[in-house]
Amino acid sequence: MPESATTALTPEVERISKEIVRLLLPHRRTVEPDTHLDTPDDFPEQLSQIADFVAKNERVIFSLPGFPCKSPNTDKVFGHLPDQGERLALRFLDSLCADIEKVYEPGAKVLICSDGHIFGDVIRVPDEHIDAYNDAVLDMIHAEGLADHLDTFDLRDVYGPDLTYDEKRKKAAETLGPTLEELRAEVREDEASLRMYRGITRFLVEDTAGWEGSRSALQRDCRRRAYEVILRSRAWSELIAESYPRNVRLSIHPQNRGSVKFGIRLLGAADAWTTPWHAVLLHHTDGTWELMHRRDAEKLGREVHQDGRPSHFEAIGDGSGAGTDTDVETGTPSAAAA
Repeated sequence: MPESATTALTPEVERISKEIVRLLLPHRRTVEPDTHLDTPDDFPEQLSQIADFVAKNERVIFSLPGFPCKSPNTDKVFGHLPDQGERLALRFLDSLCADIEKVYEPGAKVLICSDGHIFGDVIRVPDEHIDAYNDAVLDMIHAEGLADHLDTFDLRDVYGPDLTYDEKRKKAAETLGPTLEELRAEVREDEASLRMYRGITRFLVEDTAGWEGSRSALQRDCRRRAYEVILRSRAWSELIAESYPRNVRLSIHPQNRGSVKFGIRLLGAADAWTTPWHAVLLHHTDGTWELMHRRDAEKLGREVHQDGRPSHFEAIGDGSGAGTDTDVETGTPSAAAA
């Protein structure tokens, strides 16, 4: 913890703040191989931010940019609405807040700052699909009884009702984001920025459906768009910081030890970059859940429906075959399968 912060803190505030960070550590999303060495003292930024709430005996508020929209590629996802992946991710965030309440009575809350609209045009997802996704996530929060710990924030909540989404995106990018030249220089010089750029480029390539040009042309197009996605994301990050300057910043992207943002893993996946909105869930026969692309999951299990739409895949036997679609609530074949 920075010296300026520790000198002003009581031992009890410091102890509680470290306990809260300790609860975050098992869920840290990173590409570093030695996370077993993590200690709360390795995260001075988060300790300082959390201590600011604890010293005032206030609920700790986390900002989490994420839950943007579903990938437009149906080889990866069911469609444009949230499913069991989002549901379990929301339950995880709720349980994390509940665990914090056990060590700090005022507890914690996560503000999900949906970033879909800020770059929706770049990733080629219609704004109406993003609206439907965001609204369904909020409905899911209330239906699951998670509203005490979770809330949402998106581009609809800023700049007033008179501007269109395009106008809001333009205003944020021009006033809050870096220039393209600054971003290119950063990617050349900073390893973490280069890793982010490569990860987003890969997502854009995977998300592209119906491309009729060459593979090299697709790569060039996605590399160009990746810079724009990062630029817009930076602008969104600044907008969140302006709106909620005290909040503790979480990230769904891998973050190194000691970064300003704390990378958090929502669900299990083989890849540190995989999220519920780029994949579907497979429920293994041993009870564990794993995120993977839809095209892979449907080879290993049967499609399960909930609330009248696809939810996840249930592994069958040894996980090597497909079967009848099932409704998760009744256990009977779904209407889609009938």
